[in-house]
Amino acid sequence: ADLMQIGSRNMQNFSLLAKVGATGRPVLLKRGRAASLTDWRLAAAHCLSAGAAGVIFCERGILGSDPETRNLLDLAGAALLSKVYQQPVLVDPSHGTGRRDLVAPMSFAALAAGCSGLLVECHPDAGDARSDAPQALSPAEMMDLGEGVRALLAARGT
Repeated sequence: ADLMQIGSRNMQNFSLLAKVGATGRPVLLKRGRAASLTDWRLAAAHCLSAGAAGVIFCERGILGSDPETRNLLDLAGAALLSKVYQQPVLVDPSHGTGRRDLVAPMSFAALAAGCSGLLVECHPDAGDARSDAPQALSPAEMMDLGEGVRALLAARGT
């Protein structure tokens, strides 16, 4: 494997963080729903102190107070890690909102906030996907998102 992934539920599994870090590979570290930015950075520090080649942070939403979205996508926290701490940050707007209709706008907002990239759910039959159907994009919607991302990046000169 070129990259090791730590899922959000294992972000504070310190023995796992140490073992994954000891592989010497870069780590994709997904943020837990109840994790503060400090918790997230400390989890990354565990990986790095064990020997990980680097850490890529993945913002996928934290607990919010409104049930209309699955999570509260913390773009301010993602921008802080990216802009102030100069860390690579990916954003998962699919899990971050739980709603297909919010994936594109939150994707554009994440890129505008300076994030490095996106993780987006796509399924050939998105409405009938067995897992996460409400947030999965169809292939056509994914193509539209890709076009929008290309236009945004071209406008910014990147």
